[in-house]
Amino acid sequence: MNRVLPTIVHLDADAFFVSVEQALDPSLRGRKVAVGGRERGIISSASYEARACGVYTPMPTARALKVCPELILVSHTAGRYGEYSRKLFDLCEELTPIVERRSIDEGYLDVGPCGFKTGEEVEIAVRALQQRIWHNLEITVSFGLAANKLVAGIASKLRKPRGFVVVPAGAEAAFLAPLEIGRLPGIGLKTESALKARGIQQLRDLFTRTESELHALFGDGWRGVMAAARGEDDSPVDTVEEDAKSYSQQETFTQDIGDEGEIERVAKRMIDELLPKIRADRKRVRTLTIKVRYPGMENESAGRSLGVASDLETLFYPLVRPLLRQAWTRRRPLRLVSVRFSGVEDGPAQLEMFAEADEKRRRLASVLDRLNDRGHATVVRRGHQLGPPPD
Repeated sequence: MNRVLPTIVHLDADAFFVSVEQALDPSLRGRKVAVGGRERGIISSASYEARACGVYTPMPTARALKVCPELILVSHTAGRYGEYSRKLFDLCEELTPIVERRSIDEGYLDVGPCGFKTGEEVEIAVRALQQRIWHNLEITVSFGLAANKLVAGIASKLRKPRGFVVVPAGAEAAFLAPLEIGRLPGIGLKTESALKARGIQQLRDLFTRTESELHALFGDGWRGVMAAARGEDDSPVDTVEEDAKSYSQQETFTQDIGDEGEIERVAKRMIDELLPKIRADRKRVRTLTIKVRYPGMENESAGRSLGVASDLETLFYPLVRPLLRQAWTRRRPLRLVSVRFSGVEDGPAQLEMFAEADEKRRRLASVLDRLNDRGHATVVRRGHQLGPPPD
């Protein structure tokens, strides 16, 4: 899709969970910090100083402490990350109404309708947004600015943290050509290693291969791979607001992970992030769906519904393990896991049989929400507990 100006922006928050913790406690800035569980846990976010020492997501915490003994480990602050995410995208919507909230810390903007006349005007406006996010939230974000979502998404990750990369319209193929093959979405670590073993180090190397070679490497989808390598993409920024009909969150792992216990804990942490928002919206949800994604970008999912919609974590925790096992049929390491709540209804549950017990749980949950909103990082829900729950 040709555009006169590069008007598609990809926003990618820098080490989002750590950035939020640093905003809450500025003494953590510039230090080797990670967010995760201390025992039997994984690192879910690491500062760039910690990454320089070899700490990555989702490294087991015990190993992270060995490779970086001076690592400062911070527990998840339940509810606060979702709050910062909402504020982050609210600031984006002050620039343009066309905003796609892709995940808690990543999204796309289309500034085309804003009436900019030159690429310089676009760049000035997006840089101002980057500064406004820092001024209001004290978290850093990286931006990629291009003519389409594919190229903008690649550009945003090239110079983190605080990155700002602009790809002029028409320069997509030239921009992509020298990049390592693993930069192309859908090329996981194993595929990248296999391609490099065959002499395909950079994206430009794909264009030295014959169609039969490309088919042997990528199967029937080879034409799509080549289109992506040229920077071709016509997918629109999706402005459909899903909050009224579903609540979702996903986590893409820096390295593929195959430990069921760790993935289960990640899923429960996402439940702990989503339910406070559902309560704040005065909603209840009936259905929990867990989706997994393999390195080859194949997705599988499984869902289950409660008899009555609820806004309580305790009713959804027991569904996580069976749903994960149902969705994760291939038992290969995963690239991504996501949690989605649907079947949204208004108001508190009204079943008389369970009303008193549920109301007590709801009052307790509301207290935890308020404590977490005030920055009490020691408040922990069951989903954040370090050991695996009993079968």
